[in-house]
Amino acid sequence: MDQNERDQQYWKANLSLVRNCMIVWAVVTFGFSILFRPLLSGIQFGGTDLGFWFAQQGSIIVFLLLIFFYAWRMNALDREFGVEE
Repeated sequence: MDQNERDQQYWKANLSLVRNCMIVWAVVTFGFSILFRPLLSGIQFGGTDLGFWFAQQGSIIVFLLLIFFYAWRMNALDREFGVEE
């Protein structure tokens, strides 16, 4: 496999990772806290309903977890493709 193919595979893996993280972020931020909030209103979590919790705290926590997951996964991809720092 030549360098150009490896670069393309690395970029494809990177874009796939970003896309998947963005999908999770969108589902949690817009889905749970806005679109599905009426469905989650009957579930109590942290002293309030789950939809409100996601809107106020849950989406922020998930976003922070996604940042750490992205960094961990990119480090693994860098090692896999031999471009680590």
